[in-house]
Amino acid sequence: MSVRFLPAGDLAVLVEFEEEISVEVNRRVRALEFLIDEKGLPGVVEAVPAFRSLLVYYDPLAAGYEALCASIAELVPEAETAVLPPARRVEVPCCYDDPELGFELAAAAERLGLSAGELVRLHSEADHLVYFIGFAPGQPYIAGMPKELTIPRLATPRTKTPAGSVGIGGTQSCIYSVESPGGFWVLGRTPLRLYDPGARDPVLLRPGDGLRFRRIDRREYERIAAEVLARTYRPVIG
Repeated sequence: MSVRFLPAGDLAVLVEFEEEISVEVNRRVRALEFLIDEKGLPGVVEAVPAFRSLLVYYDPLAAGYEALCASIAELVPEAETAVLPPARRVEVPCCYDDPELGFELAAAAERLGLSAGELVRLHSEADHLVYFIGFAPGQPYIAGMPKELTIPRLATPRTKTPAGSVGIGGTQSCIYSVESPGGFWVLGRTPLRLYDPGARDPVLLRPGDGLRFRRIDRREYERIAAEVLARTYRPVIG
């Protein structure tokens, strides 16, 4: 697999893999990030993965651009799935059925030619994968949605989407980590906080996490939300 190196200002280098977006390419990206961290390459400050690229920030006083590219290039052949630690499995409780929380479920089902129940079944039974975190603090880019749920994003994005909203758009799922504008069809909401700046680990999800949405009713949603607020809830992570 070939890669190319592109300067990103004077403090970072962008390492691009193949043109395609795929699970395998993304695993190579994450494997390279893991190796850079494990080897402790001189001058590296942070590495940020995306679909098919890795942005590596560095201190130019500690490492030159050409030398850093050469060091990263040496690691590329080793950047295979086998070097990654076992992926976490995270359960995301989601209340789909309440019209206040899943306020676009019915419209999305109609657009897809499915019943609301079938849409929820397909979404909640799928094995999802977090490609990377971006757009907003703690917000995951999620793949693995059944092809039957492929849907164009909203023609006119809403100006506010509540934190915790679970939506679909294109071929991806989304969980809004904070209140923000958005164009995904909102199917439900999770009581989990994906971004909590007051927590020891402010970001709940990580690139490479496997996700499974667990269908809950409004009563369980409120119970979990209260425990999350009190910081007594422990997410199910295996």
